Amino acid sequence: MTAKKNKKEKDAIELMLDQIDFHGMTKDELDGKDGLLSQITKRFYERALEAEMDEHLGYAKNDNAGDNSGNSRNGHSEKTVITKSNESVEIDVPRDRNGTFEPVIIPKREKRAPLFNDQIISMYSFGMTCRDIQRHLQDVYGVEVSPELISRVTESVIEDVREWRSRPLERSYPILFLDALRVNSRQNGKNVNKALYVALAVNWDGKKEVLGLWLAETEGAKFWMGVLTDIKNRGVEDILIACMDGLTGFPDAVKAVFPDTHIQHCIVHMVRNSTKFVSYKDLKAVCRDLKEVYSAPSAEAGSEALEDFGKKWNSKYPMIWKSWSDNWNDLVEFFNYPDDIRRAIYTTNAIESLNFSLRKITRNKSSFPDDDSIYKVMYLAIKNASAKWTMPIKEWGLAVNQFAILFEGRVPLC
Repeated sequence: MTAKKNKKEKDAIELMLDQIDFHGMTKDELDGKDGLLSQITKRFYERALEAEMDEHLGYAKNDNAGDNSGNSRNGHSEKTVITKSNESVEIDVPRDRNGTFEPVIIPKREKRAPLFNDQIISMYSFGMTCRDIQRHLQDVYGVEVSPELISRVTESVIEDVREWRSRPLERSYPILFLDALRVNSRQNGKNVNKALYVALAVNWDGKKEVLGLWLAETEGAKFWMGVLTDIKNRGVEDILIACMDGLTGFPDAVKAVFPDTHIQHCIVHMVRNSTKFVSYKDLKAVCRDLKEVYSAPSAEAGSEALEDFGKKWNSKYPMIWKSWSDNWNDLVEFFNYPDDIRRAIYTTNAIESLNFSLRKITRNKSSFPDDDSIYKVMYLAIKNASAKWTMPIKEWGLAVNQFAILFEGRVPLC
C-alpha cells in the first residue's frame, strides 16, 4: 500500500514538473527571492495551512456545512517564514473568527519552517560554539559548513528572542521567583562580568513559566523598577507573592510597582547558600535540620528550631545560623501560609532544574561575544527546559483554594 502511495505521489510531482518550462530559466528565476522554488514553497505551506484549517473547522472552504457552525474563516494574516535554505518566504496564514486555530506545520510565533537547520540550532542551544558545531558536522556528517553560515543561522534566533521577551503575559501570577547567574560578555574588547536575571513565575495552572531575562552590570532599586515595569507593561496587573534572595532594592521596587504583593525571602536560595560550604558527609544532616526550621508550623516554632540548629552546628558551620538569624524578619512571612502554599513557595523543582540547565550552558563558555549571544543561548536553553514542564506543582489545587481564602478577590475565576 505504501509503495503504491509513494508511486502516486512521485507521478504527481513528475506531472507538475513536466508542465514547467525550464529552458532558458536563469538562476534567479529558479531559486532567487521571487523565483520558482520560492513560489512553490509559498504555495506548499499555504495549501497545507488551508488543509489544517479545513480539519480544524470540520468543513472545506465554501462548504454549506459551515453555515451556523459557530466558527468560520476570517481572512488571512501575512507571515514571513524562513526556510531550510535560509531564505525568507511571505505566506498567507488563514484565520478563524474564534481565534482558536493553532497551525501545526508552522506553529504560532514560529518563523522557521520545519527542519530548518534543526541540528545547528539544537547544538547551539546546548552551548556549543560556532566552531564546535562546524567540527561536529564535519566529523559526524562529513558536511563542511563555515562558521559564518552557522552564525547566520543562529542569528535568526534573535528575532524569536525579541518577540518572546516582549510577548503579552497573564493578568496575574500567584508566585514569582527572581534568580540571577553571572556571565561574561565581551564589551569594547574586554570581558565584562554581568548578572543575568531570570523571572520565573508559577501560573494559575500550577506550571512554571519564565517571564523574561534581563542583563545588568549592577543591580538596585532603579534596575528592578525597570524589570517590574516591563512585566507590568506586558499585561501583569497583580502578583501575590514575590520570592527573592536579598536582592538590593528589590523589595522597594516591588512595592512601588505592585503595592499589594507580599515579599518572601526565597527559602530555596537560603538553603542553597547555607549548604554551599558544608562537607558532603554532613550535607544530609544539615539539610534535614534546616527543614525542621522552614517546615515548622509557626514562626515561634521555627525560631525555636533555628536555635536548636545553632546549638548543634555552630561549632562547625556558624555562618548558617547567623545567616538565617540575620534574615529572619524576611522569612517570617513564610509562616503566615498553610502547608499547601508553603510547598509551592519552597519547592526546589521550581527554580533548581532551570538553574541547572542555564548554569550548564555557562560552564561551556568562558565568555559570550556580546549580549545578544547570551540572550539567544539562554532563550534556547529555557525552551529546552520548559518542554519538560508539563505537570503542575504537587497538590496545586489545594494551594489555589488557600490562595482564594488568603487573597480574597485576587484569584481569577476558572
